[in-house]
Amino acid sequence: MGPNRYPQPINRRPEANRRLDSWKEIAAFLDCGERTVKRWETERGLPVHRMPGSGRGRVSAYTAELTLWLEAGGPEQGTPEAASQGSAAPAPAPSAKPAGPGRSGRWLAVPVLFLCLAALFFILHGRHSPASSAPRAGTGAEDLYLQGRFYWNKRTPESLRQAVDSFAQAIVRDPNYAPAYVGLADCYNLLREFSAMPASEAYPRALDAARKAVQLDDTSADAHNSLAFVSFYWNWDAAQADREFQRAIQLNPKYVLAHHWRANFLMIVGRFPEALEEMEMARKLDPASTAILADKGLLLFRMRRHNEAMTLLKQIEAQEPKFSSSHFYLTALHLEEKDYAAFLEEMREACTLTQDDPGLAATAAGEKGLAAGGYRGMFEGMLDVQRQLYAKGQLPAYVLAETNGRLARKAETLSYLQTSLQRMEPAMVSLRVDEALDCVRGDPAYREIVRRFDLGAHR
Repeated sequence: MGPNRYPQPINRRPEANRRLDSWKEIAAFLDCGERTVKRWETERGLPVHRMPGSGRGRVSAYTAELTLWLEAGGPEQGTPEAASQGSAAPAPAPSAKPAGPGRSGRWLAVPVLFLCLAALFFILHGRHSPASSAPRAGTGAEDLYLQGRFYWNKRTPESLRQAVDSFAQAIVRDPNYAPAYVGLADCYNLLREFSAMPASEAYPRALDAARKAVQLDDTSADAHNSLAFVSFYWNWDAAQADREFQRAIQLNPKYVLAHHWRANFLMIVGRFPEALEEMEMARKLDPASTAILADKGLLLFRMRRHNEAMTLLKQIEAQEPKFSSSHFYLTALHLEEKDYAAFLEEMREACTLTQDDPGLAATAAGEKGLAAGGYRGMFEGMLDVQRQLYAKGQLPAYVLAETNGRLARKAETLSYLQTSLQRMEPAMVSLRVDEALDCVRGDPAYREIVRRFDLGAHR
């Protein structure tokens, strides 16, 4: 996990798929009567959604999910009602298309979207028999899972898209195969960091998939580890997260990812010595991992061991120039050293690698501001762009709190932090260790925000 970027507009949803907002529209899409679709929801798992508090009458559905439901068997063919209503197969669903510029939607290529929705359909609506981590013979689910892990380990936007595709296919082939749900959860846990997917879209999907994996196989260290990650970063539940991390390590003491992710968790809550111990354990188990080495660099920075952090991250950058985390982590180090041109250069490279258009826009403004007015000109230029993005719902309040903090604008920093807390933005987990907020650490209002954050640990 790295410094906060330009991620995560809140309450966004993918635009590559049409929503139907009434029983009438759902029935028209399926070419049948409203009574039929209501019965299909009750008896055959038709994927219909209700907003909390809306009662039984207000419903919605997504055309992609309905199409996959039909392809998975949907209504039994040849029933009297099907014959009387005409063909149950609708016209082809509208083609998916990119959501346009910005941080949402770009990753949703057509095959990935439909397979992802298929996976979520099985998570939410599937009827499963008891299962273990062993795949059903002849389904090819294990091969698809291993393929997904190969792509996942690369941690690029493209490879994570391919990994989602592979894990979702594995779930479609074998809905009881717990490791595929773990893989899907792990993809969503990282998509909000390494690609353009907002946290408000990624984390709920990760939570669904991780819970399903634990339900299918409670002895899976992988499943508990995935649940720990999303419990902390999305639910703000540090106690549950640590329990789940420790459960994963108890089940598999040599599980690299559990040691790695627990180290990041411990770093963010300020338990630095324990974090370094866990990070070193992960590194010994997998000395070739670029992600572990990069996160160790960030940990060394948080521990004020700046020279060691700089040396390590520069080595990673030279060996793996397309690995985005090392560029993001180096931005913090360059700011500390007052090398603002290098800060902007690393920020531009990191935003390019993660396809972060808002970040690139702010970086360009920062470059102009630096040339005209030095440090303050740089951050004031970035803040102007960030305010525009924030007004459009394309940037979380926490990012503006950070930038105002860099400018030592205490009132604005505290105001945006309060908004971020009210919106329960995932970036708030970095509250205690984020050096951008140093200007307000001694303020009573900041201490109150920290207190409220601790009390608001459950979504």
